[in-house]
Amino acid sequence: MNAILTRLHWYLKLVRLDKPIGIVLLLWPTLSALWIASHGVPDWKLGVIFCLGTTLMRSAGCAVNDYADREFDRHVKRTAERPLTSGKISGKEALLIALLLSAISFLLIWPLNTLTKQLSVLAVMIAASYPYFKRFFPIPQAYLGIAYGFGIPMAFAAVQNHVPLIAWGLLLANIFWTVAYDTEYAMVDRDDDLKIGIKTSAITFGRFDVAAIMICYATSFALITLIGWQQGLRFWFLAGMGVAVLCALYHYRLIRERDRMRCFAAFRHNNWLGAAIFAGVALDYVLH
Repeated sequence: MNAILTRLHWYLKLVRLDKPIGIVLLLWPTLSALWIASHGVPDWKLGVIFCLGTTLMRSAGCAVNDYADREFDRHVKRTAERPLTSGKISGKEALLIALLLSAISFLLIWPLNTLTKQLSVLAVMIAASYPYFKRFFPIPQAYLGIAYGFGIPMAFAAVQNHVPLIAWGLLLANIFWTVAYDTEYAMVDRDDDLKIGIKTSAITFGRFDVAAIMICYATSFALITLIGWQQGLRFWFLAGMGVAVLCALYHYRLIRERDRMRCFAAFRHNNWLGAAIFAGVALDYVLH
């Protein structure tokens, strides 16, 4: 029994269920899209499906990412003790867990329309290929933004059975937001990444990293505000966007000196930024 519990412990560490920040960073924009797509009255069953599906797919993505980076992670202080890198579990186990979680996620959306299922296949392909973009793509965070934001077009497809232009606009906004917060995250590992040859936006932006992060925040906010206004969202939505702007300004104070732990704190604080935007959207539909 102890051996099974120990194995389960390492599996949970592999899929980062002990670090839910990645789940909520996917979940907030997905829920915002679901509310906008349904004009503020989403089917509660869709809400459950997307919450569970987001959790499962993020977990599967972590397993795939650790498998792809298993040789690199041993050279990075923050990741050297991850279950796969440290030898606690095997590469085959990591891939099997990723496949199992992906299969369960697909079963969740089985009752939904064909377009949503087709998009889910594309989402899995994007998520599985992301770790390899760090080998050659100078800003892999942009590709991560597509993977992290693909719940947005899926939400519109599930509700409306098509993906309108505003869904792609929200996905684009999510890409800029992801580049912002994941560059903060990459600033933590920049020295190690330079040694091992991994590509990150923190390295590509160089001394302009802080400026690039703030520009990405501003671009994301502008796109979301434009789309929300076009959809008839007003006071509470704008209030939520205002809180998001204050969060971004707080992040600037944290990252401007490029201290590793303060950059990591800024990354984690994006949970509240995403929550503020979703709260603004949801409240505006209820109280407008």
